[in-house]
Amino acid sequence: MKKLLLVALLALPMSVFAQKFAHVNSGTIIQAMPEYTTAQTELETLSKTLSDELTRMQDEFKTKYEDYQKNAETLPDAAKQRREQELQDLDKHINEYYQTSSQDLEKARQEKMQAIADKVGKAIQEVGSAGGYVYVMDLTAGIPYINETLSKDVTQEVMTKLGIK
Repeated sequence: MKKLLLVALLALPMSVFAQKFAHVNSGTIIQAMPEYTTAQTELETLSKTLSDELTRMQDEFKTKYEDYQKNAETLPDAAKQRREQELQDLDKHINEYYQTSSQDLEKARQEKMQAIADKVGKAIQEVGSAGGYVYVMDLTAGIPYINETLSKDVTQEVMTKLGIK
């Protein structure tokens, strides 16, 4: 019984060394994905559309403000108050549009990047499972140290799984 226990205790450290570990660089994978390029292009287009609309609104405000300043002394009080209110409303509308468009752009970015990250995560899991790895650590996750001689880099395998050359 003692010999069996001794053999089991000696075999335990060997089983630890038999475990396989891998690492991957998801940043490299994501940047190589066609979905990432498409998402970046779509986000840039959306950003430009929102920015152009904001610029148009600011130009409209500037034109109306300059007109108001030019004619303020000759306007009757009622017309002056109406234009001041119009300028305040337009300024408020510009600020609301800026906040809303910033939020919309960030939400679109998060949605597109989450879909890409999910796809990469699934491919990493499949490669890890197929390779029999105990862990597949992501180098972009800020892990302080990975001994790359004791861990296999499976970045290319994940890229192949995703159809990236």
